Amino acid sequence: MRIPLDYYRILGLPLAASEEQLRQAYSDRIVQLPRREYSITAISSRKQLIEEAYVVLSDSKERSAYNHQYLAHAYDPDRSSVTLASDNRTRSNNTEPDTQSLSIEIAPEELVGALLILQELGEYELVLKLGRPYLVNKNRSVAVKVGNRLTSEEFSTSPELPDIILTVALACLELGREQWQQGHYENAAISLETGEELLLREGLFPSVQGEIAADLCKLRPYRILELLALPQEKTKERRQGLGLLQGILEDRGGMDGNGNDQSGLNIDDFLRFIQQLRNHLTVAEQHKLFEAESKRPSAVATYLAVYALIARGFTQRQPALIRQAKQMLIRLGKRQDVHLEQSLCALLLGQTEEATRVLELSQEYEALAIIREKSQDSPDLLPGLCLYGELWLQQEVFPHFRDLARQKASLKDYFADAQVQAYLEALPTDAQTTNEWDTIHRQPFPAPQINNPHHRSYETGNGRQVNHNRTPDVEFPAIPAREISESPQFSSPQVPISASHTPEIPVHSPSEEIGTTGNHQQINGAAHSTAPSQTKKRRRRKPTSPNSRDRVWEYRPSHARQRRTFANTLDAKTRLVWMVFLSLGGLLVFWLLASTAWGWLNNMFFPKATLQGEPLAIELNQPVIMIPDPQSKPEVGLGQLTTATAEDVIETWLSTKAAALGPNHEINRLNEILTGSALSQWRLIVKQDMGDSRYRKYEHDVKVEFVNQKQTVVDNAVVEATVKEVTHFYEQGESKKSSEDRLRVRYDLIRKQGGWRIQSMTVVK
Repeated sequence: MRIPLDYYRILGLPLAASEEQLRQAYSDRIVQLPRREYSITAISSRKQLIEEAYVVLSDSKERSAYNHQYLAHAYDPDRSSVTLASDNRTRSNNTEPDTQSLSIEIAPEELVGALLILQELGEYELVLKLGRPYLVNKNRSVAVKVGNRLTSEEFSTSPELPDIILTVALACLELGREQWQQGHYENAAISLETGEELLLREGLFPSVQGEIAADLCKLRPYRILELLALPQEKTKERRQGLGLLQGILEDRGGMDGNGNDQSGLNIDDFLRFIQQLRNHLTVAEQHKLFEAESKRPSAVATYLAVYALIARGFTQRQPALIRQAKQMLIRLGKRQDVHLEQSLCALLLGQTEEATRVLELSQEYEALAIIREKSQDSPDLLPGLCLYGELWLQQEVFPHFRDLARQKASLKDYFADAQVQAYLEALPTDAQTTNEWDTIHRQPFPAPQINNPHHRSYETGNGRQVNHNRTPDVEFPAIPAREISESPQFSSPQVPISASHTPEIPVHSPSEEIGTTGNHQQINGAAHSTAPSQTKKRRRRKPTSPNSRDRVWEYRPSHARQRRTFANTLDAKTRLVWMVFLSLGGLLVFWLLASTAWGWLNNMFFPKATLQGEPLAIELNQPVIMIPDPQSKPEVGLGQLTTATAEDVIETWLSTKAAALGPNHEINRLNEILTGSALSQWRLIVKQDMGDSRYRKYEHDVKVEFVNQKQTVVDNAVVEATVKEVTHFYEQGESKKSSEDRLRVRYDLIRKQGGWRIQSMTVVK
């Protein structure tokens, strides 16, 4: 049989490749192994084809002949046929190879190697075309053309069959990923499902089955958007998209559930996906979907169901749906400020007194300001509420429904409808609905938990070879069928209502449309009440589930204002000063508490020592010890002469000598350290220097070698010390010479007048 391959494509080389490039390409292709699921037979078949291509192209003569054939085929391509047997019948398929490639003849056992090479080259559709006939034949037989005759071969026991199944399944996987990248999501799903069904039927390669199943799960949001964006006449395809959406919601456990649907979307991403999806759903589809989801229960689905009920009830003139939306808003009111929506529902039900009363409880200050501005010439807020209601329906409700995007909102036409009038006349009066808020039981809404599975990006290699282990990670497509207004947050579009941009819409109160006269006639037996000019400020009830509350608030109109508090009335500098003082006060209180607690714990675990025995007899007017007279000289205690004391005595002598023989000739200081013959000798030396106008400067260093003191004569001692002395001689103020001596001197010390003095000194060496 022939396969549309040529030797250059097998090695991945151009026609003008050099011999070095040929050797390198052959080495790379041999080393590059396919997936580990392939058998040794498939790997050997692939290697055999690569070696065959290398042998032909590495021989210069054979390569020249092959190049001639290659170029001839490029300008006059042959058309070959591959005859296959299917369902015991012979069928011929005329294949048209690429004009830039040739066909090679292979043996049946080399088919898996050829398919494997084609898959590596990115020819996924060609792999499916060549490999699928071997799989759809119930008898596992194929008609192979050998020469001029057909032979039937059985593949039921062939060892290559699992490899062919694997190759076809991987081709389906990679083809699906390629179509995913191109934005053909439904075609990608068909390719992936084909490969999955093949592996499930054969019961082979569970790891590849897992890869395909994971891609199908991640592909579901894209398929849903593509199917629901189709025209409404495509009911079958749209029904399929709704079924896929319902499957995702079941896997996640609701819109704000924490289940894992394996789509790779966390809660925030999934809510943005739902917001984008709403633009492709009709009001009936959203009503059915979100009303069912609100019973899980789900706060987000409940709020979306309210919008669907109001839109459908108003456009289809079914006030019963609006009343149902009002009941759901009362449940949401247990944890959320939805008074504005409740007021609008009461208005559409003709309950004007309740509408104005509930409106006063709203914290939507900007909306209230607009309503009051439009009701300046009226004793109540009904004219402004009617005008705001029309704009709210037109700009916040209808744009999120596919079949209502161009719908006009007119309260006049709504209240003029006979069906609406009949239903409103049968409703209870305002007085009977006053306690309706208390009759609705609280419905628990679980707090959503954010789940962030990791996304894996899709990467491609060189050429068309695709990484089998990566999955495309692309943004949701922008459907060209109609423009979609997307917002990064999950909120309804803002209502640009202002005095200068308000459209000219005739304002009629519901009482005028029903047929009553005057501005304050009764509707359903209830009289209008005059609304106060200022809205009462009431404390907002604290929600029991902050996470669910935040989710619902993301759908609220963006013109809601925060409630004014004492902190909001102060300017930034004043608030900063208050914060600093409060912080310092808090730190001071914390320090006092901490120090008190530390002292208490320290006394408990580490008690202080207490005095034992009788206390000392101490009087305040008498000192405990005798304080010496500051004018008296300290007495030197009797005892042994230490080395430190001896060193101090020698240092004192050398300093005194430097002062006596120095420029000032302080001769009287000699009396403080010398006595006897030593004093007389050194006084004479000082007087001679004074007469000759000479003086000296000394630098010395002393180290006491030993101290000898007899115990019987404690007032005498002998000290030997090593003295290093540098002497600078000056005469008439000019330096004459310098000398440096290192001497060992023996000093005879005597204790006299409470201190040690030198009575003689001798240079030992």
